Amino acid sequence: MPSGLHHPFSGALYERQHDGEIGDIVVTDGDRQGVFTSEGEWISGELRECDPQMCNWIAGPQVANHRVAEAAREG
Repeated sequence: MPSGLHHPFSGALYERQHDGEIGDIVVTDGDRQGVFTSEGEWISGELRECDPQMCNWIAGPQVANHRVAEAAREG
């Protein structure tokens, strides 16, 4: 599974933070970076604004697509 997603408008990279609390999201936009909660609230970093819906999407459960899993077993 990819480690993050690029925002469709800004191009910023949204990634789940692995060494912090569960649900923290690292947003990288160019050379600026910020850490946010799953609700989009700023925690730390130079970047202080983000898309809260993207944070919520990235922080949510990572569920495998059952169709892809079934195709891999059959092939």
